[in-house]
Amino acid sequence: MAKSTRRLRYAQLKAFYNFIIDRCSLNMRNPCSTSLLSKSFKAPKQHPHKILDRETVDEMIYNTKRQRDRLILELQARCGLRIGELLKIKGSDVSDRTITLREPKSGKETERAYMPENVSRKLAEYVKEKAINGEDRIFPICYSTARSLIKRLGTKLNVRVAPHDLRRYSATYASRNGVPLEVVSKVILRHQDLKTTQVYLGKISDSEAIRWMDVLHGK
Repeated sequence: MAKSTRRLRYAQLKAFYNFIIDRCSLNMRNPCSTSLLSKSFKAPKQHPHKILDRETVDEMIYNTKRQRDRLILELQARCGLRIGELLKIKGSDVSDRTITLREPKSGKETERAYMPENVSRKLAEYVKEKAINGEDRIFPICYSTARSLIKRLGTKLNVRVAPHDLRRYSATYASRNGVPLEVVSKVILRHQDLKTTQVYLGKISDSEAIRWMDVLHGK
């Protein structure tokens, strides 16, 4: 059983005992409230996610000469695709500015992702140039290959980068440029809950907070 599941079960059991003790007016201590159990099931401290800056992402993309690799970077950084979703895309899934995602992580049958015009144009040209048929995967590589590719491209800039960092960047960049949280959550990241999206967004520095206050209300 995963540690997070064990912590959840502990919290549920503790809440159950609290309910019984309160409802029945029992003069007893919750058996789950011992210091040993509390320490054993304490949630780990959450560390803020590393957020890539625009200059780093743009340099990674522009320095990537291979068309396939550049498209992988852009679909993650510009469109917020998960690497697993990206690698499943077939020729028939692409239609103008949209991509139909089959069997997405949300559990839905399909979801729709959107592309900027320049990315959709490059993708259409790539599909045509490579003569990719409707049932052919556009990027027929495995996850480990894609992960190694992105890691290697980041290493060239002395930056540690994993595929999900690019998806997280797409959300943070949109949010910092005034895109409403609902759009970031439902359109770019396709999250079911806004709270999940908020975890993705990087911490706002004091200087950035002051800049936004000036933008909203003037200096």
